[in-house]
Amino acid sequence: MTNVSLARVPCTIVTGFLGAGKTTLVRHVLENAGGRRLAVIVNEFGDVGIDREVLKGCGIDACPEENIVELANGCLCCTVADDFVPALDAILSREPRVDHILIETSGLALPKPLVQAFNWPSVNSRVTVDGVIAVVDGATLAEGRVTADPAALAAQRAADPALEHEDPVEEVFQDQIACADLVVMTKADMIDDAALDRARANLAVSLPAGVRVIAARQGVLDPSVLLGLGLAAEDSIGQRKTLHDAEDDHEHDDFASFILDLPEISAPVDLTDRIAALSRDLGVLRVKGHVAVAGKAMRLLVQAVGQRVSHQFDRAWTSEEARAGRLVVIGLKGLDQAAVAQALRG
Repeated sequence: MTNVSLARVPCTIVTGFLGAGKTTLVRHVLENAGGRRLAVIVNEFGDVGIDREVLKGCGIDACPEENIVELANGCLCCTVADDFVPALDAILSREPRVDHILIETSGLALPKPLVQAFNWPSVNSRVTVDGVIAVVDGATLAEGRVTADPAALAAQRAADPALEHEDPVEEVFQDQIACADLVVMTKADMIDDAALDRARANLAVSLPAGVRVIAARQGVLDPSVLLGLGLAAEDSIGQRKTLHDAEDDHEHDDFASFILDLPEISAPVDLTDRIAALSRDLGVLRVKGHVAVAGKAMRLLVQAVGQRVSHQFDRAWTSEEARAGRLVVIGLKGLDQAAVAQALRG
């Protein structure tokens, strides 16, 4: 390896489908940096930085708040020149110099165009792709699905691998796995050994030869397994075949998202019940954000994948903030936003 290569800052790209556990995994890496100075680029799908809020609330010395950069203008793979390169410039200008950069892509991202951007001369001379980590939901894969939302995959024809998968969710999932150097299977603590074996078997259909699968429980995984792979994935990305190789763009027009502001709520369980019903009744894929609960000084963080909803109080409201909720809602093209808004507002 040359001195120029040694001088380049390694970047780990963390990709994966909606709600698979990317942010939890990244947060664990930040909390166990092992002396590394880290920076994070978060690609939020929508205009509210929920994932960044989850990360910056950690108060981690290894990755101060100014080292967490949010890109909120659509899918990072579509906006490399406009968004990614300036963010990279900002991070690389920091002192002291960062040792490693984590890039958490949107759940809808195709990683290949992003990895290919590391071959641009202005980028390649300064950074390299240490590895591409695909995060998958083991509990859902054990059921033969790639997302916890069955309505979104009603047209899936995975039973016959010879048929084309017209479902956009399945295509995105396959492209993410095709570009992976390592697959992290989360939520292994939610299933037994037999289900874990089924999840691995279902994943094997899309898994490139030689790519390892590691099971993680509650997002906990030794960072030394994820960082320092030294693979320079940008050098081999052209050989990784994806479903979108013949396309001229990656607009993801099959998806829709919007932001909903919510007033203070009185009962979290009522809201989570309404969110769970969205997947069944209106085809919502993902909901995430925060809300204010009457009589509570803490902010309630809400995250949902299909009918599986989790919530927890993450931090106190500050005096500069309005006690109001904001949720990002993601679904397939044609999502009835008015009906979803009405359902969430009760």
